Amino acid sequence: MPAANLAILNYGLANLRSVQRAFERVHVPARIITTPDEIDATDHLVLPGVGAVADAIAHIRSASLDEPIRRHITRGRPFLGICLGLQMLFETCHEGGAHQGLGVLRGDCVRFDVDVRLGLKVPHMGWNSLDIQTINQKIPTLFDALPNSPHVYFVHSYHVRPTDTSVIAATTHYGEPFVSAIQRDNLFAVQFHPEKSQAIGRQILARFAHLPS
Repeated sequence: MPAANLAILNYGLANLRSVQRAFERVHVPARIITTPDEIDATDHLVLPGVGAVADAIAHIRSASLDEPIRRHITRGRPFLGICLGLQMLFETCHEGGAHQGLGVLRGDCVRFDVDVRLGLKVPHMGWNSLDIQTINQKIPTLFDALPNSPHVYFVHSYHVRPTDTSVIAATTHYGEPFVSAIQRDNLFAVQFHPEKSQAIGRQILARFAHLPS
């Protein structure tokens, strides 16, 4: 059975309804929440996002949502970050200066420089494949049942660089490899948009919703 208590956090900078509809397509009810108390009462938490990381972190801190997010993860409850929701997990993001992230994971987030070095377009936008990595952890990944090199949809100008490479669950090649998914126990985060990735994205969201809490 999927999670009966799955919620999407609204902090003012997220494509909430499209993520909610994607869960509905796999028959998973997903509430939209806004408060610290609602985070604490949630079993499965989704942190989506679009836009600038500095604005996102400022919204989260001004609403006192940062500590409840960290507490949810520390308690070992299933967590899924999407796009900006991945980038904010790290210590620092270099977007218009250096901005402090949530610090859940060590490492940083930097802009692609493949436009300067390789002549590629930034933002990286469109369909690309995942190179799924072997994760030596006790629980399954979100990608275990996927076909080889599944294609998913990206829209981003920044990518993360984890200090601990053991959390890398997938990479993607855009001129050169970059980290497109991470996992640490029940913490999952992806740079792509599963809600825009058709059948593969729905499979990933359904697998997340079925994780034990």
